[in-house]
Amino acid sequence: MYNILHKYKRPFFLMLKLAIVTGAFYFIFQQLTNNELLSFTQLKHQFFVLFSKNSWLLLLLLLFTDVNWILEIFKWKTLVSNEKKFTFFEASEQCFASLTASLITPNRIGEYGAKALYFEKNLRKKILVLNLIGNLSQLAVTVFFGIFGMFFLSFYFEVEIFSFNAPRFFLVLSVLLLLFLIGKYFGITKKMTELTFKILSYSKELPLKIQAKTLAYSLFRYLVFSHQFYFLLRLFHIEAAYFTLLSLIFSTYFIASIIPGLAIFDWVIKGSVAVFIFNFIHVNPLTIVSITTFMWLLNFAVPAFIGSIFVLNFKMVADK
Repeated sequence: MYNILHKYKRPFFLMLKLAIVTGAFYFIFQQLTNNELLSFTQLKHQFFVLFSKNSWLLLLLLLFTDVNWILEIFKWKTLVSNEKKFTFFEASEQCFASLTASLITPNRIGEYGAKALYFEKNLRKKILVLNLIGNLSQLAVTVFFGIFGMFFLSFYFEVEIFSFNAPRFFLVLSVLLLLFLIGKYFGITKKMTELTFKILSYSKELPLKIQAKTLAYSLFRYLVFSHQFYFLLRLFHIEAAYFTLLSLIFSTYFIASIIPGLAIFDWVIKGSVAVFIFNFIHVNPLTIVSITTFMWLLNFAVPAFIGSIFVLNFKMVADK
């Protein structure tokens, strides 16, 4: 049995890599051509209007994308430096390839497994935890700024976001209690608790310098893509105060971050949320969907194409 598995190992991995790349390309193509929020014709028209006479704008937006991903790569390189030293190029390969692999998985779960495969078997569990820490640091920054954005919505536009609704509160509490009891009956709660303590224990072992750098990279990365969004709003002649626009952007990212879904549908989720949020200042929905689409293309689709090259060239690390 072992000989058979060993014999077909290379063809199997080749087929798997081709399936990942083909799947990523297919889903990107589907989202570009069959999007209910923005037709492909509308997207081309918006693209032509924005960049036909000012091609330098596209280069500037690509510069935002470059900085965004350079910060993400340095963040990953910093996190893993506690376990293994490697080059900036190797970190880039892992980040881009894992993005491509994650596009067709819920909440980018595929990113965890893809990055872990670049390391020896004895390191993979730790790599999974390090990736989780990196994502949680990014989420923490999103929540921090998102709360400010939501408070701005609540007070400036008199939106009752934080009002207490007793029936809804007890419904949510009942559902959580039911899930806890089901988990306890099947032993899931105990395993999750043990896993959480292991993750927390390993996190405490990380040097404070690495934790601080990880959080700093997450913060700067958040500010970069938030201002990329702001820059696009200005390019589409959205007139509003700087603080108002940033608060709306923060609220959009905050709400979108807590909605589960496939990474490939990230722009649809953000687009729908942004349409709702920016309606408070009466922005044309087509404009907002165009902006979120450009953001998705620049920060997900283009890097995914780069990642597809690394996926096809991927070689399993031999265990020592």
